[in-house]
Amino acid sequence: MKLAIVTDSTAFIPTAISNHPDIYILPIPVILDGKIYNEGIDIHADEYYDLLKASKEFPTTSQPALGEVVSLYEKLAKEGYTDIISIHLSGGISGFVNTLFALQGTIEGINIHPFDSKITSMPMGNMVQKALEMKDAGKSIEEILDYLDYIRSNTRAFLIVDDLNNLVRGGRLTNGAAIIGGLLKIKPILTFEDGKIVLHEKIRSSKKAFAKAEELVFESAQQCPGKVKYYVIHANNLEVAKEEKAKLEAQFPDIQVEIGYFGPVIGTHLGEKAIGLAFSAE
Repeated sequence: MKLAIVTDSTAFIPTAISNHPDIYILPIPVILDGKIYNEGIDIHADEYYDLLKASKEFPTTSQPALGEVVSLYEKLAKEGYTDIISIHLSGGISGFVNTLFALQGTIEGINIHPFDSKITSMPMGNMVQKALEMKDAGKSIEEILDYLDYIRSNTRAFLIVDDLNNLVRGGRLTNGAAIIGGLLKIKPILTFEDGKIVLHEKIRSSKKAFAKAEELVFESAQQCPGKVKYYVIHANNLEVAKEEKAKLEAQFPDIQVEIGYFGPVIGTHLGEKAIGLAFSAE
């Protein structure tokens, strides 16, 4: 068996695996004012938000072209890979991972194993890292997929956004239309349920919303049967992310928190200044 791990550009890839020879990343397109940018290739997080603020039209995202995906899979088959585990952005945000199931059995010489992370960013990057570590340790496809399922079942994220308009207009907030009219004095906490972004609860102030999200992420993590990693993820809001990391580590002295960012694709949906507090099983 020769195994490749494929993911997409919404994953926040840990430095430890960024140059691994068996990882392949499919860029997801972002469309700003009619121009297509491939995330991680044509545009990066540090420049994206300036363009977003200056854009005249509502930004959108798209799926990678199916032809590009097929070309990558065929290339991997020619290089001697026998299997691909393809770990991708939640099917509740993008239909991309679901299209990959249709490719199973269509590319000669290689087995395709699509995996819906039901999340994105740092928790998804954690899944990619664990898959590579297990592959390098000689674990079977079944063992890797089973452990990815365990990680997915023990991952939670709580999101605080400045503006719900992008999520509602883009159709990514499942119950958004029902709450958008009453948010003038409300700070919503969002979460993922079965891969979809939903309203978790409404809080009266930003300070209280962050305090509640801190409580939620720690309490939820305590339900995990094993060790977890904690994350603070930001959309061009590094200073607040640093403050949240410090607060979490002060409140819960036994934990360590990693900071990462939402790239252009997720930033398009969440909007600038969004903060995510998350944990994922190790």
